[in-house]
Amino acid sequence: MKAILQNEYGEVNVLTYADVEIPSIEKNELLIKAAYTSVNYADIKKRIGKKGKGNFPLMLGLDVSGTVEKAPENSTFSPGDRVVAFPKNGSYAEYVVANENLVFKIPDALSMEQAAAMPTVSFLSYILIFEIGQVKPTDTIIVHSAAGGVGSILIQLAKIANVSKIIGTVGSLEKESYVLGLGADFVYTYDTFSKEVLKLTNNIGANVIFDSCAGNITSKSLECLAYYGNLVQFGNSTGKTGNMSTSDVHSSCRTISGFSLGTTRKFHPERLRAIADNVIELFSSGKVSLPVAQVFDLKDARLAHALIESRNYKGKILIKM
Repeated sequence: MKAILQNEYGEVNVLTYADVEIPSIEKNELLIKAAYTSVNYADIKKRIGKKGKGNFPLMLGLDVSGTVEKAPENSTFSPGDRVVAFPKNGSYAEYVVANENLVFKIPDALSMEQAAAMPTVSFLSYILIFEIGQVKPTDTIIVHSAAGGVGSILIQLAKIANVSKIIGTVGSLEKESYVLGLGADFVYTYDTFSKEVLKLTNNIGANVIFDSCAGNITSKSLECLAYYGNLVQFGNSTGKTGNMSTSDVHSSCRTISGFSLGTTRKFHPERLRAIADNVIELFSSGKVSLPVAQVFDLKDARLAHALIESRNYKGKILIKM
């Protein structure tokens, strides 16, 4: 089969289009013939890696849509089942292996393309909105990186939850119309959002802030987080650490919450089953969708990564097998 591998950390040229053996399955695993995989910012971070020796060759990719090729005896899955999955050793390949606990059937009404755009960003967004953030209709919320995959879903889910004021932040107001179209009420840039939110809320601030950026965005978020508010931190796309102190939280009764979908897949995969049912229903019914910015062939994975790093896109970037 064809796959994208890397044998060192670095820029996009470390990604190579290669012939590899189709993987074999072990107990409680499925072999999946991949249709599409999504490209996530986590792929960029993993590709760049850290100095030192890695576990090479390395395959990137978090999720995949496709059909079951092989299943063990007494499995609840059968060959031909349409699924989305979180593979165990990357997803940039024509065939992948995933544990049954991390494979989810999808209906015929959901296209393979839209299904591939869904798993990582939508499972994550659903948990962030309804479990970690616990948003209420009376809330004012901020969604950072609102034009990205997670941001796009967070805004739509907040709309479904009837959140009072939904504020999206972007690097450039060229993305304003896109974010407003998703359901946001206001869109500000990273440079101005803190002051604008305080002005909008009569200096009360936002009740819940969803932060995937970290760095100085975290500090600015704390400037406009309301008393008893919740800063939900789930990434650091800036590549910089967000700084805070105990005085930022105790006297104001504010909360800092952290969440990682990767950690949850590893330690509590069973937690995702009910989430999957809800998310798949929302997508298959058309209540939530994720615009696909561009689809690249597997051999052009380098171009997909270059587009992600440019941040000049809206929605989700996919790789077609």
